[in-house]
Amino acid sequence: MKILKNFKSKEIIKAIKNGKVIICPTDSVYGLIADATNKKAVEKVFKIKKRKTQKPIPIFVKDLKQAKKLAKINKNHEKFLEKVWFTHPNFSKDAQKRMVKIGPKIWASKGRVTVILRPKRRFSKGIGKPKKEIGLRIPNYKIINQLLSIINRPLTGTSANISEKTASTKIKEVLKQFRNQKYQPDLVISAGNLPKSRPSLVIDLTREPPKILRA
Repeated sequence: MKILKNFKSKEIIKAIKNGKVIICPTDSVYGLIADATNKKAVEKVFKIKKRKTQKPIPIFVKDLKQAKKLAKINKNHEKFLEKVWFTHPNFSKDAQKRMVKIGPKIWASKGRVTVILRPKRRFSKGIGKPKKEIGLRIPNYKIINQLLSIINRPLTGTSANISEKTASTKIKEVLKQFRNQKYQPDLVISAGNLPKSRPSLVIDLTREPPKILRA
């Protein structure tokens, strides 16, 4: 694994376009980032995580417009997404701390919400459930948002950990999980230890009323 301590966009973008898998900081925990439209790249993500494709992973999208191309989003969905996502990302510290109420006694940081929707198209095996559901999120982290904007493709949005092991905000803990493994990420963007956080909240919008799957 090659470790980058500075954000070198050209090298990272080239790696993603060539089907590489990258460990990257996000607004929740360190994630495994790859081109979600590249079948081999997605397969590699699952091999690295030792995760079965029957347990699908969500994807990052750059904006609501891109989300609409991938999933069936009605007016009620759109209204909700404008509430919980940064549809016009603002990376100020104040914006990152904004909280939104999801349900009784349940709050989430704006942007740190994954929604389950009906897909409009087929994806690689392991990205959602064919014809049934797809998990989408617009992250609120400058590096990821820049990559999404430049590459203009959805990216895998799964945590950087071996399946069933704990996702982490600490880079040393993340790297330790993949050390000596047969399948490893190709590139690592190290931001040191991220602020303490949790994986995103997950809400199923295919149901009425919507159901919180992970708080």
